[in-house]
Amino acid sequence: QVQLVESGGGLVQPGGSLRLSCAASGRFISINAMGWYRQAPGKQRELVASITSGGSTNYEDSVKGRFTISRDNVKNTVYLQMNSLKPEDTAVYYCNADIGIARMTTFAYWGQGTQVTVSS
Repeated sequence: QVQLVESGGGLVQPGGSLRLSCAASGRFISINAMGWYRQAPGKQRELVASITSGGSTNYEDSVKGRFTISRDNVKNTVYLQMNSLKPEDTAVYYCNADIGIARMTTFAYWGQGTQVTVSS
């Protein structure tokens, strides 16, 4: 069974930084694109940043220049470095990954979510 386990959320003051991590474990043969989504109260889940297996990245406009997504393919882990945090970044952050569990068989997996709260 494949699992994505997140860590690194918490409470931070405006202007502060946090680093989220998401590690994939279980039986699989490949990890394709990985990404971070967030969902604030009363809002839809939105894509924050994504990264391909080759390292190409994509960011939601409001986080460009502040957030950096990266991955370690040896550790099967994706990271989200969040700097210059704003109160509007407050949300539950979810890790997502497209994982190949067998030849020609890929599923999207989600982490359990980690709360990020930006407040003074």
